[in-house]
Amino acid sequence: MAVAETQLYSKIFNKVRNKSSCTLLESLLSMGFPAHTAQKALAATGHKTIEEASRWLHSHCNDPSLDDPIPQEYTLYLCPSGPLYNKLQDFWKESKHQCARNKAHEIFPHITLCDFFTCEDQKVEFLHEALKKVGDRFLNCFPPVISLSLHSSVSYLGFFIKDAHANVIKEFAVAFATEASILADCHVKPCTKQLHLTLAHKFYPHHQKTLEQLARSINPGQSCLWTAALYSRDMRFVNYQILRALFQYKPQNIDELMLNAGDLIYVDRSQQSDVSDGWVIGTSHRTGCRGFLPENYTEKANESDTWVKHREYTFTPASGLLPKNENEPIPKLNGEVHNAIMTKSVTKMLAFQLSQTVALRRGLLVMRHGERVDQVFGKSWIQQCLTADGKYYRVDLNFPASLPKRKDGIKHFEDDPPLSCCGIFQSRLIGEALLEKQEAVSHIYCSPALRCIQTAQQVLEGLKLEQKIKIRVEPGLFEWTKWEASKIIPSFMALTELTEATYNIDTSYRCTFPVSSLVPSESYEEYVSRCSAVIKQIVSTCTSDAGIILMVGHGSSLDSFTRPVLGLQARDSNDFSQLVRKIPSLGMCFCEEIKEENRWQMINPPVKTLTHGSNAAFNWKNGLLDS
Repeated sequence: MAVAETQLYSKIFNKVRNKSSCTLLESLLSMGFPAHTAQKALAATGHKTIEEASRWLHSHCNDPSLDDPIPQEYTLYLCPSGPLYNKLQDFWKESKHQCARNKAHEIFPHITLCDFFTCEDQKVEFLHEALKKVGDRFLNCFPPVISLSLHSSVSYLGFFIKDAHANVIKEFAVAFATEASILADCHVKPCTKQLHLTLAHKFYPHHQKTLEQLARSINPGQSCLWTAALYSRDMRFVNYQILRALFQYKPQNIDELMLNAGDLIYVDRSQQSDVSDGWVIGTSHRTGCRGFLPENYTEKANESDTWVKHREYTFTPASGLLPKNENEPIPKLNGEVHNAIMTKSVTKMLAFQLSQTVALRRGLLVMRHGERVDQVFGKSWIQQCLTADGKYYRVDLNFPASLPKRKDGIKHFEDDPPLSCCGIFQSRLIGEALLEKQEAVSHIYCSPALRCIQTAQQVLEGLKLEQKIKIRVEPGLFEWTKWEASKIIPSFMALTELTEATYNIDTSYRCTFPVSSLVPSESYEEYVSRCSAVIKQIVSTCTSDAGIILMVGHGSSLDSFTRPVLGLQARDSNDFSQLVRKIPSLGMCFCEEIKEENRWQMINPPVKTLTHGSNAAFNWKNGLLDS
């Protein structure tokens, strides 16, 4: 298609699209549906047909969340089709048969172009316009064949996209993010890291060899058409397990869920502890209703089975763009000639500049410390683990293996408790997850509480940065002193003691708010003022460095240290207290700087949440020896 033809087609398409979208909404409004639920139905069904949207509305008539203003989450994938896709599907099937399910089976073969992002229901059609607009712009320069190279590790197997082609794809992703921001007022974070097409992920190490052998049967050079596809999902059910109903089930009680064969059910495994054996509680994807259902009526489904495809743009190469010799001039569609080597050089340069622009953005990751020992064993934990002569011994495997030496005596651990063994493991797990996501932590600030310092140390070790980044202990990050049970400021370990205990402390750091300035039982206004002053100083100090500023504090930190950065007023003290009670160990939130707009915004944290159940103490003598 010539350039003039493409532009003409684009104009006609947009007119038809606008007319079609307006007609869909008007039809739903004429049927008596409120505007906000009509827009919600269109967003949930991909803005396709009036039949699908009206069917969704009728199915969700008893959905308790129907009127809630909860937008969908969207993402843009580059998906293969044709012979290569068929080979990938064969691999999916055979790897599942020989090595069981792994994380890759949750989603169809794809290359991720951006992180998930939200878009208001009434603006979704502008996302469709952004995809069409950017697709037209890149149609003539998109690589007709994408070079893939197999990469394998102990937990990952997949194809990496070679730089020359990856740079063009990244430019496309950045262009889409820009258009989505302009047209739909969305913040889209394009992928700027190594682009890849995952074959297997988080599999058992002993399956690696078998998976590699299966992968070698895929010829990455096979013919393929690539399609940029826009998908959405329900953001409320991210990380839920998906079940598919095999049979119809008619409820016997009012709290049970109606099932039709093929229905998809969202199930939160962390909420099943009080459910009778053989039953689960879940939410129907078809109706939005929640209730109990027999688990033996279902099978596991894939995460992407609940997603909705909105629009796609297929990059169809013209015959003049089919690859020949790499050094051979390639004719453009408008008759001009350009050299492939020159194009690659320019592409690399542009992609590098774009990646540098994205990389300069700073992030602020605020997290609560891990599980503390008194959280499990109560305030009397010190009495439980001391011998008659005052020495520490490990009374339970979740007690720390040892306690660091402190000059003021072991009794001061009562007001400044350490992490439990589970807390240490949790913290290391978060660091490893950040490493897996290749997140660049540039600074780490920490409350002087021992539990926070231990959390920071474990996160650094999980990131493998313990020799590169030192922990800056900032007393101003300590929690609201009104909540201290002893009504005094705890006696924290000195920096020299922490260093001697092998914690990686930055002894040259000069804190913003010294310990001596902490006021016992401070008012809420004093606490808010302290937090605002400290976080503003930290953010202004780290302006010259890109990457993530990691702050390890307390449950209260997630709100009190992000609101000043976001330009928000402090909450009412009662609302603040209610919120903090809900924040678990290692709860976290993430703010990203939008430098060109001189503001910060809160987005999804770079790693997933950590959820686990309780494990009560067990004495084998009780019960097992009873007659």
